[in-house]
Amino acid sequence: MEPNSTAGGAEQEHHGNYSPNPSVDGAPGKQAVAEALEEVQEELIEHQPLEQEDLNFEKWKPKPKPKRTLHEKAGDIKTYLWNAETREFMGRTGHSWFLIILFYTTLYAFLAAMFGACMWCLMLSISPYHPTHNDRVMPPGMTMSPQLDGHFEIAFNASDRKSWRKYVKLMEEQLRPYNDDIQDQRNIQCQQDVYFIQDDLEESAERKACQFKRSWLGECSGLEDPYFGFSQGKPCILLRMNRILGYFPGQGVPVNVTCGVKKGAPESLGEFQFFPKSIFNLMYYPYYGKLRHVNYTAPVVAVRFNGLQYDTHIVVKCKLNGKGIINDSPTDRFLGSVSFSFDVGA
Repeated sequence: MEPNSTAGGAEQEHHGNYSPNPSVDGAPGKQAVAEALEEVQEELIEHQPLEQEDLNFEKWKPKPKPKRTLHEKAGDIKTYLWNAETREFMGRTGHSWFLIILFYTTLYAFLAAMFGACMWCLMLSISPYHPTHNDRVMPPGMTMSPQLDGHFEIAFNASDRKSWRKYVKLMEEQLRPYNDDIQDQRNIQCQQDVYFIQDDLEESAERKACQFKRSWLGECSGLEDPYFGFSQGKPCILLRMNRILGYFPGQGVPVNVTCGVKKGAPESLGEFQFFPKSIFNLMYYPYYGKLRHVNYTAPVVAVRFNGLQYDTHIVVKCKLNGKGIINDSPTDRFLGSVSFSFDVGA
């Protein structure tokens, strides 16, 4: 009986471990096989050649929008300007417009107030009478007149009144403030060859100016010869040294002027005269600015060219000479000198 029971027991144990449903024991393996098959199919699909229909790119192009009529466009603009349904003006309601206007009004008002405050603080820190920082070149420049439209060329025929009348008019305008009666009324007589220093006055006090009378220019004053020598082929010019606030030219010695031929034969220039002298007197310096030196009259040196060669282009250079003066700058042709030309005909 025992062997039978043992065999029966083994058979029962064998039947107890056997499962007739293969999906229970073999499910993980089949699932892995299915996933592998899906990956292979996807790879095959990716490498599958495109069909002819897929190569037809025309069907992928966006379809053209139908053309809108002028009436439809006008309707869209009208709706944009005023939408009666949503009660919007240019895409915004009244409340939205109020908020955006309030925002920008506040923003720009704040910016304007900040700018005004900055300018007010800046004006408090600077003086209207003299610059806080002076970065100008201290050696003065030089200029001449008459000049037409910034051209330093004097061309005329002595026998043709129309050719030189414009120069005479400019000379007359330049010398009008130097009339003797105006100088006697506004300015005072000063001691020559010394600086006229007025630093002991208050900063805002008006400074007195020294006289420079037109009659001192002699033959170039326009009083003896109203045509300033142009009618005789002996023109006069005026030379000025640029004004620089607080500058003492020459360091105690008057700055003098010399002229010569820059291009051309030296003898083509001939003789010339200076009026009243070939120097800028020290009594006209220092200059205190327009606000304080109200009646200041800048000194001039007049030059009369008596021997210009006719029908010859002559380039003349006049320059300043003195201590601290620069007259040979390669970059600034007006620093301490000025060049101009003559073309004089009979």
